[in-house]
Amino acid sequence: MASMRVIKAHACGNAFLLVPTGEARGDARELARWICDRHFGVGGDGLILYERGDRTATMSLFNADGSAAELSGNGLRCLAAVVARTQALRPGAIVTVETGAGEKLLDLLAVEGDRYSFRAALGPPSDVLQVQIPVLDEMVTASVLSIGNPQCVVLGPLPDADRFNRLGPALSTHSMFPAGTNVEFAYVESPETVRILIWERGVGPTTSSGTGASASAVAAAAHGGARREVDVIAPGGTQRVEWRDDGIFLTGWAEIVLEGTAYL
Repeated sequence: MASMRVIKAHACGNAFLLVPTGEARGDARELARWICDRHFGVGGDGLILYERGDRTATMSLFNADGSAAELSGNGLRCLAAVVARTQALRPGAIVTVETGAGEKLLDLLAVEGDRYSFRAALGPPSDVLQVQIPVLDEMVTASVLSIGNPQCVVLGPLPDADRFNRLGPALSTHSMFPAGTNVEFAYVESPETVRILIWERGVGPTTSSGTGASASAVAAAAHGGARREVDVIAPGGTQRVEWRDDGIFLTGWAEIVLEGTAYL
């Protein structure tokens, strides 16, 4: 029976399973589907295969359905938390992570037990547009952009559960997005506060999303009257997003909840 080390960490309930690349068994996509299954595996929203260096790491990310993803803001923090714990880093340290969307720098702000807070530099958003999307026999106005991964943000009152569960997957797999897209519904509660619901590509509903929070903040500032520094509130918690001239900065925490051995 093959075995591999696995760490489970989450950011506002958005959970990731982290496995050293050299210990991953079999096809990564199949491994992601099995290990993320909440009944037959460990349970999580995504699998991160990683290698660590001195205050550095590389990551390859796979969604719960086995599809590959370029970047996760929450997964990025989860991996940085593993680096920080392993190397006993203290506030002020910088962790550098190489992702499918390029190199990202995370400034360690605080350590409280197994919870690590970071301010992550995600880089500038790109291709920010407001478009009309025909979907489910209606025309939806959405902000589309990239935060290293594709995002579709629908501004306005948050949908009820039925509309969320219909419109989320319909937009995520819409023909406008050949590679699929993450979907956020964002309500500008005040110029400083944005409240969101998330339908994540390859996962479905999630309690939080770092890049989704960032995309929602950009959309809210560009098309919804919000300021460029806002608190973004998701069901799992709040993250701070700053959209500055030199890019997006995302502040939030990640918590390590278990470390053990998985058997295949």
